Amino acid sequence: MIELQGLTKRYGERLAVDDVTVTVRPGVVTGFLGPNGAGKSTTMRMVLGLDRPTAGTALVNGRPYAEHRDPLREVGALLEARALHPGRTARAHLQALAATAGLPRARVDTVLELAGLTAVAGKRVGGFSLGMGQRLGVATALLGDPATVVLDEPVNGLDPDGVLWIRTLARRLAAEGRTVFFSSHLMAEMAVTADHLVVMGRGRLVADVPTGEFIRRAGGDGVRVRSPRAGELAGLLTGPDVVVESAERGVLLVRGVPAEVVGDRAAEAGIALHELTPVQASLEEAFMALTADEREYRTEEQPA
Repeated sequence: MIELQGLTKRYGERLAVDDVTVTVRPGVVTGFLGPNGAGKSTTMRMVLGLDRPTAGTALVNGRPYAEHRDPLREVGALLEARALHPGRTARAHLQALAATAGLPRARVDTVLELAGLTAVAGKRVGGFSLGMGQRLGVATALLGDPATVVLDEPVNGLDPDGVLWIRTLARRLAAEGRTVFFSSHLMAEMAVTADHLVVMGRGRLVADVPTGEFIRRAGGDGVRVRSPRAGELAGLLTGPDVVVESAERGVLLVRGVPAEVVGDRAAEAGIALHELTPVQASLEEAFMALTADEREYRTEEQPA
């Protein structure tokens, strides 16, 4: 478990992380989202004891990371996959870490196989592709068979097979009761991997909710209705919590009521329906909507 309480970090006058309180629980995959400059990497660095908080605390399994006697057995992390000695082989890199942490040598072969690197274990990592480096970084994070796994952009540079591997691995680790906390800018992948989302913007906590609720909160749920009497149906559906938009001629997008209610209202009025389809916004659309005012960097094409 990761527990952040009032976590704050300042760099001079710049407030990078602003009073963040959140708990990342075991047994679920928790995705960590935010625009560039939101404070995600700084937060992860404080969790791992690489940066000292200006205020607040970051605990891993009940204590600061630096206070664990066997930190690699408590938390495995991937922050920068290329932070490796280029002259070492993949196996030598893992063996050195295992020896330093008092881990069994057999664990090296286990994580090499898990990461699909057995065939290139004797190759110098300086010649690895970005994707191979990412796989070695994940293998390194799992070397101590940790209870908590922190991965920063683990799918960066991976091919489709590698992306599927990370997704399957993350869900398997969570199913084993581990804490899985990972960031990514690939919204489509996050949508099918994360059970829960922690979202930051400009250093502040924007959301801490299940993935489905995050999308619904952004107005992502709705019903697409097509009818020759769309205007009349729109009048029957209006209410204090219902939003009816005219998407195109004869087509409505209704938010605030389920498809069953729309169908019942139409049937009661004898209105023919040519389409009645529940729709849901993508995670990307929900993310863009909820972080519209939290982006530090904008292009000229983006609305203010």
